[in-house]
Amino acid sequence: MATAAPSAASRIAVVTGASGGIGGATARQLAAAGYRVVLTARRKDRIEALAEEINKAGHQATAYELDVTDRTAVDEFATAFKTIGVLVNNAGGALGADPVATGDPADWRTMYETNVLGTLNITQALLPALTASGDGTVVVVSSTAGHGTYEGGAGYVAAKHGAHVLAETLRLEIVGTPVRVIEVAPGMVKTDEFALTRFGGDAEKAAKVYAGVAEPLTADDVADTITWAVTRPSHVNIDLLVVRPRAQASNTKVHREV
Repeated sequence: MATAAPSAASRIAVVTGASGGIGGATARQLAAAGYRVVLTARRKDRIEALAEEINKAGHQATAYELDVTDRTAVDEFATAFKTIGVLVNNAGGALGADPVATGDPADWRTMYETNVLGTLNITQALLPALTASGDGTVVVVSSTAGHGTYEGGAGYVAAKHGAHVLAETLRLEIVGTPVRVIEVAPGMVKTDEFALTRFGGDAEKAAKVYAGVAEPLTADDVADTITWAVTRPSHVNIDLLVVRPRAQASNTKVHREV
């Protein structure tokens, strides 16, 4: 099925965590689908380079340096918009893989602040503009970690469970308004940075995450899923879409060719 072009009233799409990986890929695909994308992230140089790339391709993009955990900055950012059509809450990430007994509380706090409070901040700030568009969509990029736990993942799992519950509750609370709430929960996605960041830059540990897995998901795979969900007709809400590579049956069951 062909994707629907966004209406003039809903053609602005804000993507958080757009400096790479799923966020960057989503920005590219939404721009190609006809949205004017606003790229936000802490790494200004990266989002500026991506905005330039998108604009050179004949689409429309703007970069805005933003830390979603900084509520004052988020509120200031939101004043620039009377209406927007789409908010993709992608900013997040994982830190560490220690068991509960030895997990670093600082890592847990950072994951919660980014994955949950960051999503809360930007969603609260932009919800009036999403509603004013008459056809708004909030996307929460969670994870299969938000739907099932695994050893060594409690901090990230707890944060992504929080993101899942935020999306589910928001959908209940705003039903009847012209705003959809979509949750996309990816499984194993191989990007340049996710596992490397999780393991503090240890490339060997990061590589083991994907060892023997023939085809993990790519950032483009997830971006394609997000773009498809966003471009469904306005009355169609994709409440929850779980996407995994064929080789992954669950968080703990992965086929590896060794």
